[in-house]
Amino acid sequence: MPTRTSAKTARPGYRCAECGWTTAKWAGRCGECQAWGTVEEVGGTPTVRTTVPAQVREPARPIAEVDVEAARAAPTGVDEFDRVLGGGLVPGAVVLMAGEPGVGKSTLLLDAASRVAASGRTVLYVTAEESAAQVRLRAERIGALHARLLLASETDLATVLGHVERSAPDLLIVDSVQTVASGEVEGAAGGVSQVREVAGALIRVAKQRAMATLLVGHVTKDGSIAGPRTLEHLVDVVCQFEGERHSRLRLLRAVKNRYGPTDEVGCFDLNEDGIVGLPDPSGLFVSSTPEPVAGTCITVTLEGRRPLLAELQSLVATDQSPGSARRVTSGLDASRMAMVLAVCQRRLGVALANRDTFVATVGGVKLTEPSVDLAVALAVTSAVTDQPIPPGTIALGEVGLAGEVRRVTGVPRRLSEAARLGFTSAIVPAGSLADGKAPAGMTVHEVATLADACVRARLVRE
Repeated sequence: MPTRTSAKTARPGYRCAECGWTTAKWAGRCGECQAWGTVEEVGGTPTVRTTVPAQVREPARPIAEVDVEAARAAPTGVDEFDRVLGGGLVPGAVVLMAGEPGVGKSTLLLDAASRVAASGRTVLYVTAEESAAQVRLRAERIGALHARLLLASETDLATVLGHVERSAPDLLIVDSVQTVASGEVEGAAGGVSQVREVAGALIRVAKQRAMATLLVGHVTKDGSIAGPRTLEHLVDVVCQFEGERHSRLRLLRAVKNRYGPTDEVGCFDLNEDGIVGLPDPSGLFVSSTPEPVAGTCITVTLEGRRPLLAELQSLVATDQSPGSARRVTSGLDASRMAMVLAVCQRRLGVALANRDTFVATVGGVKLTEPSVDLAVALAVTSAVTDQPIPPGTIALGEVGLAGEVRRVTGVPRRLSEAARLGFTSAIVPAGSLADGKAPAGMTVHEVATLADACVRARLVRE
């Protein structure tokens, strides 16, 4: 009797569009990257395809003979924006601008678009979130009206590509990539498949036409860019626009940049008349008081490669009942501030156990690097002793649990910026000046412990 054999039917599998995680059963959430709605069905048995070599249009050349003029960056006219981009926009480059709603992304790009148009280049601004009349009103408010700035309100990808074909712009701005949809792909606008298709089509036409492209991107609740992770890999530059809703200060950072550095930071002032670059924003973070006040200390923080002066203010209230003392901070990491307060209490004998302590930054700036530890400690000690730190003094350094002051990076650059703004004294960790040279007109005190720093700040006697 012949044996019967049954052919096995290939079962379909499922794969995450974000990270490539595979599973035999469908799941609403990826088990690897924990993204929702990214698991898609893939075919059962993969087919092997062979690509036939095609005719080469242009032979490969020695690298030294490649023309680099086509990759020269053209300035946008917004100096702080150009600083972050690495000099301007490269023809064919695709820049993704991400940020929270209301932070000022559209205002910045509209201002840059008008300046590019004023330089003689054609700009196509595609708005998919607002009507053309709304964008026109904003442009009138910030003074961004120009004849070479073209405006279109479209949400269909094919229509957007038609506008590009007809107007042949030098710069294309799409606001935003999550609200444009393609009729060739299933799903609503903003979905993983739609964002991948829209971004891929715009990137292809940008490379073919050597057309610089700016894409506005939404962010999720945790601050990451909405859509597939491959979106960040496809574009050339990823910029993050940050800022508190109740503050006028806006910071622009380059998370990824194929044409320039990723440690530059652009500073902007968002007001009723538009957005203005701040080449010297240190004045926003330092209060102007006629007399020295106890509980304040100036430090220099590095935002990328840019030194910024910031003021820390501390207030220590009267004694409370045991166990009810509060620790309140604004603009600083709460856990790190609690650690510095514990070091001050244990190593310096500062009475803080039963006293409410408040530490805040001026101007709403956020300070996260360890170099502000010494300024926090001196500000709190100054508030407790009611002794103001001498005017014209800055302090920077990381404080360890043993009470030592550790070295931080970029000390010469920080001191040069403080000296340029008129500060005459600095308290820094020991060994910070390798060459032993201090900026002209500045006295630098190198300290090894927190107790030495308090002596140099004239908070305690030797």
